[in-house]
Amino acid sequence: MKVAVLGFGTVGVGVYEMLKNAPGLEAGPVLVRPGKEDADFKVSSMEAILADPSVGAVAEVMGGIEPANTYVSMALGAGRHVVTSNKALVAAHGIELAKLAREKGVSFLFSAACGGGVPFLHNLAIAAQSDRILALGGILNGTTNFMLDAMQSEGKDYGDVLRQAQALGYAEADPTADVSGLDALRKIMLACAVAYDKLPVDGFCLEGIESITAGDVAHFQSRGLTCRLVTSGGEAGESVCAYVEPVLFRASAPECSVLKNFNMAKYLGENAGSIVLMGQGAGRFPTASAVVRDLCGLGTLEMLRPACRKVTADNSACVHAYYVRTDAANAARFSFTESACADSVVRGVTEPMSVPAMHALAEEIRKEGGALFFAAMG
Repeated sequence: MKVAVLGFGTVGVGVYEMLKNAPGLEAGPVLVRPGKEDADFKVSSMEAILADPSVGAVAEVMGGIEPANTYVSMALGAGRHVVTSNKALVAAHGIELAKLAREKGVSFLFSAACGGGVPFLHNLAIAAQSDRILALGGILNGTTNFMLDAMQSEGKDYGDVLRQAQALGYAEADPTADVSGLDALRKIMLACAVAYDKLPVDGFCLEGIESITAGDVAHFQSRGLTCRLVTSGGEAGESVCAYVEPVLFRASAPECSVLKNFNMAKYLGENAGSIVLMGQGAGRFPTASAVVRDLCGLGTLEMLRPACRKVTADNSACVHAYYVRTDAANAARFSFTESACADSVVRGVTEPMSVPAMHALAEEIRKEGGALFFAAMG
C-alpha cells in the first residue's frame, strides 16, 4: 500500500524513511508548504495526493488542529485510511473523524499520539475489547520527565534544565504545552476515550511543573522522595476522572526508575492486572515507529468505537495527601499533618483532600499573588 505523508518535520522524515523498508508499505508523496517542493516526492496540494488512486493511506504528522483537520477529513472522505500522531487533533475532533472513517469503511488510528514508541494506546485498545480497565495513566511526557530527572540528579534549577531540554530538541521554543501539563492531559483524554468510550473535554484538574524550584527538590530529596509528573484516569460513574499533577514517590516506586525523556504508561485490567509499558516517549524514530505500526495494523483495530461520547471529567472522588510549599500567610489555609517553617516558607504534608479541592485552592492563592508548589504523595 502506498502511503502519503502530511508534513516533513522531525517525525515526518522518520516516517518517510521507515516506509522505504516497511513490508507491504510504500513511501508515497509528501505534503509540504508551497515553495518547499525541492524533491520529486514533495507536493504542496492535498488534492494532488488524493487524485492519485494508488495512495491507500495517509499519515498525518503535521501537528496542530488546522489545517490538519481539514486534510484528514478530506482523506477519510475520499476513502483513504488515516493514521496520525496529532494528539491535539484527536482530542478536538477524534470522535467526528472516527465516525467519518466508519462511514467510508476505512481506519482512523492514532497510537503515536500518546507515548511515542511506547505501544500504550495500541495495547489499550485491544485490552478494552476483552477486559474492564480499572485505571490508567503514568508518566506520559518525556520533556518534563527529562527536566525533573535533571533537576534531581544534577542539582540544576528549573531555568537551566528547560534550556537544556530545548537545546536537545525535547522542548519546543514555546514549552508551555509540556511544562503546564497540557500535553500530558491530552494524552489521558485519548486514553480514556479508548478505554471507556468517554472522551473528557472539560472538568479537568491540571498542574504542571512551572512552580518547582531547586529548593523544593533539595527538601523532598532529603526526605527520600522523587518527583514525577503523572497523568491519572479511570471511570467515575457515568464519566471519567482525568487529571495531571506532580507526584512524590518513595525510592522503591517503579516511577523513580523512569529517567531522562522516557515514558511509563500503565493500565490496570480487572483480569490482566497491572500492565506497565516503558520506552522513549518522543523523538523522530520512536514516534515514527508508532505511526508505521498503525499502518501495518490497518483494518484490524478500531480505537474510537461508535459508543464513544464526550463527557465532563469528574475528579471529585480522587483523594490524596499533598506536599505543599507556600508562604507563611497562606499556610493557614491548609490542614497539615506535619509542617515546618524556615525564612517565612512553610513546607508540609496535608490531610487527605480531593484533587479538585487542592487544585482550586492553589489557583485561588496564585490569583491573590501567592506562590506555592504542590505534589500528591504517591
